[in-house]
Amino acid sequence: MLRRRTLLSAAGALAAPAIIERAHAQSAFDWKQAKGAKIEVNLAKSPRGDVLQAHQKEFEELTGIRVGAEQIPEQQQRPKAAIEMASGRPSFDVVNVAMHVQKRLIEKGRWMEDLRPWISNPALTAPGFDMDDFSAATIQAATGVDGRVNVLPLNQDLFILYYNREMFDQAKLAPPTTYAELMAAAERLTDKARGVYGFTGRGLKNANVVLYDNILLGWDQETVSADGRTLLTDSPAAIEAAAWYQKLMRDYAPQGSVGYNWSECQTTFGQGRAAMWWDGIGFSAPLVDSAKSKIVGKVGFAPIPMGPKAQHSATFIDGIGIPAASKNKTAAWLYVQWATSKTMFLEWLRVGAGTPPRASAYKDPAIIKASIFPQDWFDTTLTSLRIARSGLPEIVPVTEFRDTVGIALTNIVGGADPAAELKRATDAFRPVLAKDA
Repeated sequence: MLRRRTLLSAAGALAAPAIIERAHAQSAFDWKQAKGAKIEVNLAKSPRGDVLQAHQKEFEELTGIRVGAEQIPEQQQRPKAAIEMASGRPSFDVVNVAMHVQKRLIEKGRWMEDLRPWISNPALTAPGFDMDDFSAATIQAATGVDGRVNVLPLNQDLFILYYNREMFDQAKLAPPTTYAELMAAAERLTDKARGVYGFTGRGLKNANVVLYDNILLGWDQETVSADGRTLLTDSPAAIEAAAWYQKLMRDYAPQGSVGYNWSECQTTFGQGRAAMWWDGIGFSAPLVDSAKSKIVGKVGFAPIPMGPKAQHSATFIDGIGIPAASKNKTAAWLYVQWATSKTMFLEWLRVGAGTPPRASAYKDPAIIKASIFPQDWFDTTLTSLRIARSGLPEIVPVTEFRDTVGIALTNIVGGADPAAELKRATDAFRPVLAKDA
């Protein structure tokens, strides 16, 4: 019954035959226009890929297109996709692209089909597809510097603030709305004698960069200039942000946090040993699962607080698109728009598979009523969509950047001087950036 309500409540529901027939009568669009074609789909292993594969038969019945889809762990999928597209002979017609890592790479190689002509053609795009429903940050990520739309947004992980309601209520504290309030709450809620800390966050090399980047966005600054040519990691704002991060991690986070990635943070928070955790909203589900969390019913969700100059949620975006070398582009385009439709994104929310980049997904009454997440999860997501900003620099050597700056941040958490460490990292990475700019 929930699935039926979900399908009927979605505008342009792609799996509801009566709605499809009415849409056909009102437009030139036909889901069966590539009937008989076969496409190969390359996905990074994720809950989103699981949903797409679980509903693949519905797409095949809707379109008459046969689909061969595979999921590969992201550490292997990203280089595999890049190597095949660079060769000009990819084995797939649709590919999942991590835009927070591969955006500049695919733009530089012009590997992807420009989707603008497909989107604007009413014979190729279903009525009600509604590009305006996607968040601004995801459309920016999907669009190249030359204006080409290289992918459609598939998932948008947003950084939020998790907090322990019980701890805050006992201390008579409200969720922090500014960086200053967050630091004060972390101090107030830390009780090292009891093994309880005010905060937990990433300290591990490479993984720590995304948290630091989001902190720096509070100074209204990114780590690399908008044109991708100038490092800003040793600026006064960058140093201030690093010092703030250092104090939070050294004074109010568990000992050993220098080795924490998101999983250690999730465990610490889920065991009730930390009052706050700043990380991706995609890690929410286990915290509200009584089989995995000791704080079910106590988890609060809030947007990232206002920094000294700005309020932003770091965002990390996956896209899905068509390699320019594909021989089955019409069939591939039908799959891409089905995969990013309102109906499929509602299904992701229903099963807790991700955070869709469409605003409408978070306003569906049936989904909200049936969800395992409380209302403040939906409210926080909608707010975060509006204040989202890229959490990593849009450069080709982004992995090398994370490694280099990550070492500096690890040293800073360990007690090293922020200015000296950031200058060292900036000097080390500058020639790498110059080579690929």
